[in-house]
Amino acid sequence: METFGQGVSLKEVIKEFQLEILYMGENDVIVNTADVNRPGLPLTGFTELYQPHRVQIIGREEYAYLSGLEESVLRNNVEKFLSAKPICVIISSSIEPQKVFYEMAEKYDVPLLRTAVRTSEFMASLINSLRVKVAPMFTRHGVMVEVYGIGILILGDSGIGKSETAIELIKRGHRLIADDAVEIRRVSSKTLVARAPDLIRHYIELRGIGIVDIRRLFGIGSVKETEKIELVVKLEPWVEGKIYDRMGLKNEMTEIMGIEIPTVVVPVRPGRNLAVIIEIAAMNQRQKSMGYNTAEEFNKRLMQMAEESKK
Repeated sequence: METFGQGVSLKEVIKEFQLEILYMGENDVIVNTADVNRPGLPLTGFTELYQPHRVQIIGREEYAYLSGLEESVLRNNVEKFLSAKPICVIISSSIEPQKVFYEMAEKYDVPLLRTAVRTSEFMASLINSLRVKVAPMFTRHGVMVEVYGIGILILGDSGIGKSETAIELIKRGHRLIADDAVEIRRVSSKTLVARAPDLIRHYIELRGIGIVDIRRLFGIGSVKETEKIELVVKLEPWVEGKIYDRMGLKNEMTEIMGIEIPTVVVPVRPGRNLAVIIEIAAMNQRQKSMGYNTAEEFNKRLMQMAEESKK
């Protein structure tokens, strides 16, 4: 099921970035967007396009401008800015805000926070964090692993061997992200990030054995919290007589949340080592991302040989 705007608690943001609380208020606040704002124009009194649902960050430039205003103008501008009740205001670079900020923050119940980090550096870190946490999310049945640095989403019918294949990959030195339920977040127009739900993180279910804790069995290096989805591997039962791609010239894709992901369909039958096949698929995908396509190069050689044989 796809969900939007779940948001993240402001208290969680404060804890993650170790923000100093100048004023918090009684109620927790939920941040629903990764967009942040440096309120240059709103602090001059122009609030026509002001977006208070964004986190507001005040740096040295804003502080310098406000410091040059007369007291009455300063009070009027800050009150107009905070009366719109922005989600929160964060002061960067350890700046001590004017006293009117404390007064108006309390009056309009707007969280006022501070960080020692420079404005641009803090904004970049905050946006990257919020982009993952508030992104649209889709939960899909499957297994997510990292193989040779490539994030692979393994899909297939229940009982086809996804979890067993993941165990074999982990034994071969690769890492588990999620088993059974994979939370997929669209963090940009080109990027999907996968992780496991909190309850089942680091666990795998094996029929006949039960639930196993991968982190405890194989060590902390065998698991990872999140990973980009760069390849989809679909496992399907082998069908006699079906023609499968043997060259690799077909560029099959799977659409997830509007993003096309390269896809490999692997037929499953007794005797096939799926872990090794997925390792090869990961290395082949890495080659493609670096500009080398083995299937296309081989096809060019065949065509060249065919042309030469005609001469």
